[in-house]
Amino acid sequence: MMALSENDTHGLGGERITHLAPNEPDVSHGTILYLEDVTLSFDGFKALNKLNLTLDNGELRCIIGPNGAGKSTLMDVITGRRRPQEGRVFFGQNIDLLKRPEHEIASGMVGRKFQRPTVFEALTIGENIELTLTGSRSPWRMLRARSTALEQARIDDVLTTIGLNQLRHRPAGVLSHGQKQWLEIGMLLAQNPRILLVDEPVAGMTGEEVARTAELLVSLAGSRTVVVVEHDMAFVRKIAKKVTVLHQGSVLAEGSLSAVQANPKVIEVYLGETPCSN
Repeated sequence: MMALSENDTHGLGGERITHLAPNEPDVSHGTILYLEDVTLSFDGFKALNKLNLTLDNGELRCIIGPNGAGKSTLMDVITGRRRPQEGRVFFGQNIDLLKRPEHEIASGMVGRKFQRPTVFEALTIGENIELTLTGSRSPWRMLRARSTALEQARIDDVLTTIGLNQLRHRPAGVLSHGQKQWLEIGMLLAQNPRILLVDEPVAGMTGEEVARTAELLVSLAGSRTVVVVEHDMAFVRKIAKKVTVLHQGSVLAEGSLSAVQANPKVIEVYLGETPCSN
């Protein structure tokens, strides 16, 4: 698995890379994220151990694994929150994420949604989206100036995507837990990330909200790459086409859900139960 340095001008096959806009990944080979031999240790404990992972442009990938497998640390590395001691992390073939600060990665490259939703409850749903638009004005200026027609169109599009357009003028504090999760996903979409990392999105949701969340995440793939870290195997079964299993900081298995379910190594890690048994 190889990626280019940011100064390279030719692709993996020797072809010349065409001009790309700043922070635009070269996905001419179909891959948007490369992690190669990534190792990150804490006081001698290897949270990630020579981990290798690639994500295709536009795919939906589920990542599962026991507690302590390295799932959160992996997301920390991708988003620039932590730096590994070894390895390479590339956004497309041309952008070395280990050379980019966390705030730059979050701006149009990789968006991360944590398990607990964080929204501005005193603001309306629409104002929450407006506040997080790429290049948006500050909260103080937002209260004093109207959004442009282009910004308003983007807000409308995001609210329609997450199913909250009819509630746009209500304060975010009145939303249910599931609706707040959708709003936070919308806040990330407003920043137009090419990769969306979602951590345990359905924890605490009703059955109806779980079904709607599955539909939402599946609909987002294609226009962007969606990575879902999840313990709820029933939910993984609803959305997964390709699953990666982490164990002790490395990729233990990867493939379709049925292939992973039948993998002897995975069965052993899960103490004799397949990860889809519940």
